[in-house]
Amino acid sequence: MEVICLEDEAFYALIDRVVSRIKDKEGIKEDRWISTKEAMIKLRIKSKTTLQKLRDENKIRFSQPERKIILYDTDSINEYLEKHSKETF
Repeated sequence: MEVICLEDEAFYALIDRVVSRIKDKEGIKEDRWISTKEAMIKLRIKSKTTLQKLRDENKIRFSQPERKIILYDTDSINEYLEKHSKETF
């Protein structure tokens, strides 16, 4: 048996690609509005304070249908990540 070791970031990047390919193949659309937990996973952050800072600075869109329910727009999260990506040489 062969064991393959990956760093955390490489592992999660691989999982994201696999899930994306499965969604494309099955025609599954991503929800437009996602929970706090899902937004934190997508942004790869661990602090709710960081997420609140992004909200307060209008860097990502959100909706608050009820007092304790906050949903995040996946399109704005994707735009935020693209805007802050760096080109490699």
